[in-house]
Amino acid sequence: METVAKKNLYEGMFLVDSAEAGTDWDGVVGTIRKMLEKAKAEIVSIRKWDDRRLAYDIRGVSRGTYIICYFRVDGQKVQDIEKSVQLSERIMRVLILNAEHMTAEEIEKDTPAARAEMEGTATGSAEAPTDRTGGREEAPLAEEPDMDAEVDLVEENADDSQGSQPESEAVN
Repeated sequence: METVAKKNLYEGMFLVDSAEAGTDWDGVVGTIRKMLEKAKAEIVSIRKWDDRRLAYDIRGVSRGTYIICYFRVDGQKVQDIEKSVQLSERIMRVLILNAEHMTAEEIEKDTPAARAEMEGTATGSAEAPTDRTGGREEAPLAEEPDMDAEVDLVEENADDSQGSQPESEAVN
């Protein structure tokens, strides 16, 4: 009798070089598909998530394209997928998380790249916002604290402590 392993839903975030993704998108996605098919995964969704500047260079690359992929696979095969990524020259990093809690609506939700495309600006293009917030609204700054009030409080506490001796220094 053959046992059938339960296939769980996983979310994989694949990171590739933006230059390569821009010139050979089908090849990059094909590489990811081959890795997943090799592990006998069923692909639910695969889309471009966003193009971002990396916090630090990876393999001499400073910009990366993130590809989000939802797939069903036996949990024991996740390690095989991660090993394939490590051996790949096209894919720089991957993060695979269990996504059993996600609904179909959440999986198909617009990605940042899709929202930018709908708005008519491509991420990283000349039309994209160049301010340090990346187009996000900043929270208003909190009012500056009243430094004089703090000084008065410190002086008041100093006056209180001068008249009394700390317990640790008390002589019996």
